[in-house]
Amino acid sequence: MTAIKHALQRDIFTPNDERLLSIVNVCKAGKKKRNCFLCATVTTERPVQVNVVKVKKSDKGDFYKRQTAWALRDLAVVDAKDAVKESPEFDLHFDKVYKWVASSTVEKNTFISCIWKLNQRYLRKKIDFINVSSQLLEESVPSGENQSVAGGDEEAVDEYQELNAREEQDIEIMMEGCEYAIANAEAFAEKLSRELQVLDGANIQSIMASEKQVNILMKLLDEALKEVDQIELKLSSYEEMLQSVKEQMDQISESNHLIHLSNTNNVKLLSEIEFLVNHMDLAKGHIKALQEGDLTSSRGIEACTNAADALLQCMNVALRPGHDMLHAVKQQQQRFSDLREQFARRLASHLNSVFVQQGHDQSSTLAQHSAELTLPNHHPFHRDLLRYAKLMEWLKNTDYGKYEGLTKNYMDYLSRLYEREIKDFFEVAKIKMTGTTREGKKFATLPRKESAVKQETESLHGSSGKLTGSTSSLNKLSVQSSGNRRSQSSSLLDMGNMSASDLDVADRTKFDKIFEQVLSELEPLCLAEQDFISKFFKLQQHQGTSGTTTNEVEEMDGVALSRSYTSGVPQTVSSEKDMIRQMMTKIFRCIEPELNNLIALGDKIDSFNSLYMLVKMSHHVWTAQNVDPASFLSTTLGNVLVTVKRNFDKCISNQMKQMDEVKISKKSKVGILPFVAEFEEFAALAESIFKNAERRGDLDKAYIKLIRAVFDSVEKVANESQKTPRDVVMMENFHHIFATLSRLKISCLEAEKKEAKQKYTDHLQSYVIYSLGQPLEKLNHFFEGVEARVAQGIREEEVSYQLAFNKQELRKVIKEYPGKEVKKGLDNLYKKVDKHLCEEENLLQVVWHSMQDEFIRQYKHFEGLIARCYPGSGITMEFTIQDILDYCSSIAQSH
Repeated sequence: MTAIKHALQRDIFTPNDERLLSIVNVCKAGKKKRNCFLCATVTTERPVQVNVVKVKKSDKGDFYKRQTAWALRDLAVVDAKDAVKESPEFDLHFDKVYKWVASSTVEKNTFISCIWKLNQRYLRKKIDFINVSSQLLEESVPSGENQSVAGGDEEAVDEYQELNAREEQDIEIMMEGCEYAIANAEAFAEKLSRELQVLDGANIQSIMASEKQVNILMKLLDEALKEVDQIELKLSSYEEMLQSVKEQMDQISESNHLIHLSNTNNVKLLSEIEFLVNHMDLAKGHIKALQEGDLTSSRGIEACTNAADALLQCMNVALRPGHDMLHAVKQQQQRFSDLREQFARRLASHLNSVFVQQGHDQSSTLAQHSAELTLPNHHPFHRDLLRYAKLMEWLKNTDYGKYEGLTKNYMDYLSRLYEREIKDFFEVAKIKMTGTTREGKKFATLPRKESAVKQETESLHGSSGKLTGSTSSLNKLSVQSSGNRRSQSSSLLDMGNMSASDLDVADRTKFDKIFEQVLSELEPLCLAEQDFISKFFKLQQHQGTSGTTTNEVEEMDGVALSRSYTSGVPQTVSSEKDMIRQMMTKIFRCIEPELNNLIALGDKIDSFNSLYMLVKMSHHVWTAQNVDPASFLSTTLGNVLVTVKRNFDKCISNQMKQMDEVKISKKSKVGILPFVAEFEEFAALAESIFKNAERRGDLDKAYIKLIRAVFDSVEKVANESQKTPRDVVMMENFHHIFATLSRLKISCLEAEKKEAKQKYTDHLQSYVIYSLGQPLEKLNHFFEGVEARVAQGIREEEVSYQLAFNKQELRKVIKEYPGKEVKKGLDNLYKKVDKHLCEEENLLQVVWHSMQDEFIRQYKHFEGLIARCYPGSGITMEFTIQDILDYCSSIAQSH
């Protein structure tokens, strides 16, 4: 064991500046025996630290390694298991209980005794030694302080002591005397023994000689010990005094800590109290304003607004943890809640009264506008209510139920008020359109034939039903030829159509102005109301946020409002912009049906009014969409625009239908067809209306449909005509169409204009050629026979040898057409052409000039055939080209 102890000291503890004082060979109790060593060590440096170290032999070699170390101050209990019976087991209680079995009882007792000594010398802490023999601890009681832990070292010195330098030097000198040749070790040892004895004797003599000095030294030592005992007694008393001082200082330190803690708590408590007082204290002036503030004056409203904001701040203060458990805080919150409820109820009641009062004031001014085409101005009403806008925002944030109730009441009241105003407004508009008074009397300036329209209008005043019929102006208009205008007009009137004179440009202009004024009055009214709703009810007109949790749908007098609840306050699932549109729809629910009724009336009066309405409505829709595409005004006008566009399409369809149903008299000439003249009127009117209009594309599409229908109907009537030649019908009407398109310069109808010109030219030529064969019929037949012989292969100079076409036959035919007969034939032809053509288009001179050119062309053709087929015969026509020109000129002038 000593060798192991020295090895451990050298290899493990000396490098760590530690001294090994005791060692015991142990293994863990109850497990497979794997031996290790528990070592008691102290450090060589001050302050001294005492450790219990577990040392284990390495698995890879014969050297030892340090495994675990415990500080002795952490040791609580040493359990020897049995104080009477010897047992190698013992327990050490550090952070947990370590159970050990020593290799022998002696080693265990020695190790426990060393632990006890180290505790007494260095720690003086209370370590419980249980089941340890009292004799073992008594034997271990040190006789002096210097012997407390010396036992282990002395034992180590007795067992082995290293040579010092002087001893090593003496041995070397002695070995040199023997010249390092010790042949007889026994003799050498005997010699050394003898010399040692001599030295011992000398030492004894020297000691005996110095006995007196020893006695003196011993005496001094005894005195020194007495002094040390006295010093120790004083030190003990000082230590006791210092111990009491230490206890007092500890108490003072603890008291200071408590005082500091108390001060800290007081500061925190003061901070919390100041926080609650500053944030949850409502001024008396605010309380008085909430309870008794005047809600009719501007100053009172401002005071109530400031008080409401202060109350909201107090209620919304972010309390710190634990504040809500304080009784005073609960009382204050309940007081705030009561104030909020009381003021919200008072505010809602007052605003409802304001709504009613303003309604009475507004109704009193309604009579002033009853006879004028203007809507009452709600600006004063809005201006007065906007003073409460901040209070409405407060009510929205604090009591959404009352805010919603006010919203409903406002919509209910305003919808009835606006319904009366708008219906009266449209009543005036209808009266101005139809020219009737409220009692149904007619203005003297209006024609009697409009009485039927007025009767239907009177039924509209009561909103009994929507007009569905439309009298197309194509049925009212007819352009007749000079000789048969009256009969044609009467035949059309027999079919239920009205005369064009019943509706003139002035009537349509008046309607256009009235309709524009209606839209111009409605537009600012809706925009002003929407702006007021946004400001008064604090609704954003731009897309808002919508964080939703639980959804529910509520019916607000027929207007579905989808809502959700987030943090206890209901928010609209859709944006606040949708809420504005829903409120506007509820308030102005009568605008769309009234506009539709007015549109139906205008279409009933004159279907051409749909052109005015389409342009005006399109412009207002375009303007509204530029401001806000999703607004109520834009949506409503867009819906009405669909109706107007439908009426416009119906007007076009009716015109096309009337073209198909046109019947032409078999006893009179056709002339310019009614629908051709009507298309001219329609196009001229449309161009004046749609100039720079937004919906020009709709008109262009209608043009294409109408012109194709006109072309087809002209062809149909020309084919069915019996009195007037087909070419004349085609020529005159397509000339009229071409002239109309050329004058109006409609860009989308350029192709149709070219087509009309081509048809007019073709049928003019066809009519001229067909008619010119009549004045020189026999001569024409003769030369046709000549051309036929030439075509059969007979040479031109040999045609005169044909019996039927010899020179005598040619002279005979020419003699039948002297100048007088030619002029007579041309005169008859002029009269026939005059009967075929109508006066409206004034094509007689054009046709006559074309016939003159064609006649001269035929004359030149006949002369050429005579020159080629009858050369040298000297045969000529009995009239010349100049004669033809004179004949035609005199005939034209005579008629």
